[in-house]
Amino acid sequence: MPDAIVVTTDDLEPAVRLRAGFVAAGYEVELLTPSERFADVLSEPVLLVLSGGLQEERARALIAVARQRRLPVLGLVEATERLGREGCRQLGLSECFTKPIDVDEVVLVARRLLERERLRALTGIVGETEVMEEVLEKVVQVAAVDTTVLIEGESGTGKELVARGIHALSRRRERAFVAANVAALPETLLESELFGHERGAFTGATDRRKGLFELAHSGTIFLDEIGEMPRPTQTKLLRVLEEREFRRVGGEELLRVDVRVLTATNRPLREHVELGEFRRDLYHRLNVLRIELPPLRERRADIPRLVEAFVREFSQRHGRDFQGIDPAALRTLVDYDWPGNVRELRNLIESMVVLAPGRVIRAEDIPLEVRSSIGRSRLPVLLHTSARDARTAETPPELEFLLRSLFDLKLDVEDLRREFERYRARHADAGPLLGPAHPAYPTLPQYGAPIPLPALAPAPEPQPAPREEGVVVYRPGMTMEDLEREAIRSALRQVHGNRRKAAEMLRIGERTLYRKIKEYGIVES
Repeated sequence: MPDAIVVTTDDLEPAVRLRAGFVAAGYEVELLTPSERFADVLSEPVLLVLSGGLQEERARALIAVARQRRLPVLGLVEATERLGREGCRQLGLSECFTKPIDVDEVVLVARRLLERERLRALTGIVGETEVMEEVLEKVVQVAAVDTTVLIEGESGTGKELVARGIHALSRRRERAFVAANVAALPETLLESELFGHERGAFTGATDRRKGLFELAHSGTIFLDEIGEMPRPTQTKLLRVLEEREFRRVGGEELLRVDVRVLTATNRPLREHVELGEFRRDLYHRLNVLRIELPPLRERRADIPRLVEAFVREFSQRHGRDFQGIDPAALRTLVDYDWPGNVRELRNLIESMVVLAPGRVIRAEDIPLEVRSSIGRSRLPVLLHTSARDARTAETPPELEFLLRSLFDLKLDVEDLRREFERYRARHADAGPLLGPAHPAYPTLPQYGAPIPLPALAPAPEPQPAPREEGVVVYRPGMTMEDLEREAIRSALRQVHGNRRKAAEMLRIGERTLYRKIKEYGIVES
């Protein structure tokens, strides 16, 4: 049965032409007169087109009904209205077309909107910003072919959802989709997990076992964190991609496999290549097609819709009647940087739905770590000696307590400074603080005039205390910038100036590290 589209008859001439164009494109079309209700025409339409009257109450009501059903809405505007793309979005429209319209253009845009909606339904990807629309369009394009795809993006941006979407739209959608996280598998077992092993191949191999490539035969295999793959396994993967054949660990039989390989990495794979950690020929073999996912902080306009989608999902799953989130709380969520990206937001919304107090969520109900992190730089953390150590090591509670105490101390000092400024303003006309004869304190001048300070003997230069390698030590008088500078210097010392490894230890991007080195004037030894 063809998809059904509803077109209003507020402006009859373009409505009739649109009906003919949609029918020619294979859609079912129903015209909605001003006297009819939306539900009277079609029970399950996929698209609504408003031919006119966009500023009227009836159009607003139809848009509201369409949004409840999560339907895209197209609008036709008069040339004199000059709404623009932003004005159309504010009305709740997906796209606007200025009259007189080109019917073929409207039909083409409608078809693309419907394809993106199907992809969203298949993958659960939510987003209406331009960068996410580009991602969805690219997924539709690459799904039709059968080559390798490299998906790049920070952790939590939805790389596996994109991979599943590619598989769901491909010709292999009826076959298996097998996902594996390369970084989560020990190096000694990774090759066995991917390619299988024969009985007796190594200690503990009591029976023959098929690997993930065999299990994914005729389907798709998704390898996450591909940059962490050891070089010996990279060589075997390259042979699978080029020859479509491999041997199990400890086996002699040559096995052939038909599988599409999708890979992902949370750090540009080219960096691994330049550092000699990843084979250049394998990189070019994997990077035939590439999709880059933006972090959530670069598409903040999508956060309200993500919140709405997660609230709806978890309310149904947990059987909770969630009352909603007030504008101030939503603004707090939009302003937060979300270092864990969509995964972090999803987990927070689930906890809010489950623990909802039976009232609208306000800003003070949002966890303190979210509210307190807005606009503030992060504290330095204990440095690790390798990327694998950074994934597995935990911050000692003593260090965590120290860093939290330093943070609280910084806030207390700022409060004391503000209190002193207010005290000085109140007593500006009160004369000397300790009497006119006191030698150490001069009479305070009138408010607004410069205050002379007594000459003080220079404080002795503090001697650096012995410290454990890899730990940044706080000394009285240090600012948060000083702590950050020392953390960067310590990291560079540990890795002998290797900026990539230093960025991994500090858990920041290399570009951020380069900028801070220049900003702080750090000279690398």
